[in-house]
Amino acid sequence: MFCRLGDLRSKFVINVRNGGKLGYVSDVEIDTATAAVTSLIIRGRLRLFGLLGRAEDIVVQWADIEVIGEDTILVNHTLPADGSTGKGGGLFRILSED
Repeated sequence: MFCRLGDLRSKFVINVRNGGKLGYVSDVEIDTATAAVTSLIIRGRLRLFGLLGRAEDIVVQWADIEVIGEDTILVNHTLPADGSTGKGGGLFRILSED
């Protein structure tokens, strides 16, 4: 199967570990020495309609990709060590860190 970067950008990424929606592919990392794609980058979600910026980008290693389908990409992505999922409590979490 051949896939272009433009085709990847229109596919939705879903984590098979918890069924969470990660978002759309925004960019890829390529190893220039081997000309191989090493990871997919998914832009972080907007916080409070973008007024508080974005959550950190999600980087999914190429080895974590399970299936690239017609509409979606299924990945086996581990959550960050702190357990944050980027959902809920964003404003209160930001205020409490000060």
